[in-house]
Amino acid sequence: MKTAYFAGGCFWCITPTFKETDGVFEVTSGYCGGDEINPTYKEVKSQKTGHRETIKIDYDSEKISFAELFEIFLGGVDPFDEGGQFIDRGYSYTLAIYYNDITEKEIAEKAITELEKSSGKKVFIALEPFNSFYTAEEEHQDYYLKHPVEFEKELIESGRKK
Repeated sequence: MKTAYFAGGCFWCITPTFKETDGVFEVTSGYCGGDEINPTYKEVKSQKTGHRETIKIDYDSEKISFAELFEIFLGGVDPFDEGGQFIDRGYSYTLAIYYNDITEKEIAEKAITELEKSSGKKVFIALEPFNSFYTAEEEHQDYYLKHPVEFEKELIESGRKK
């Protein structure tokens, strides 16, 4: 089992795709990147902690690779948006990969370079070494399952779903 950390804007919105991916055991919503210990959703959302909303993905590397997870990630975000994702604005909603080792970093760097070449646009995905992950409050775990109507509304209003 391996673990990957992806910051893709609103963690509610990127969780379902990974939860439904073969080889993924668990997806946990939380926070990476800041210095504050045990930040709260309210603090992170208000841009006070230096954390990004992040998902922790526990997966079987014999069934799915980090490169494949990264491609799935790219399919659910706007990598050309420097200021956040869709209607969610601010640093806590910007994109990042928190890599565990040099191999993950190199895979992400290669994919980003290829995307920039093919699109002719600058990609805004920070690559940072993993330091710590703080699990978000229970109400944010599997939000799409607990609140399907509100989740669908969020997807539409955010522009993630047309």
